[in-house]
Amino acid sequence: MWYFAWLLGLPLAAIFAVMNAMWLELKEDERTIARGDPAPRPGNSGKTGSTRRR
Repeated sequence: MWYFAWLLGLPLAAIFAVMNAMWLELKEDERTIARGDPAPRPGNSGKTGSTRRR
């Protein structure tokens, strides 16, 4: 019957990990907004300038 524990435990652990990551991202965004930093544009990794050589 140990497999029932695995069958229930693994999905619950995965859900917990995803929810934890989402919560941490939310808190980081709240700190960024509170600091007054401008919001990054979509598709921008936060780096300034281009990394490609011309």
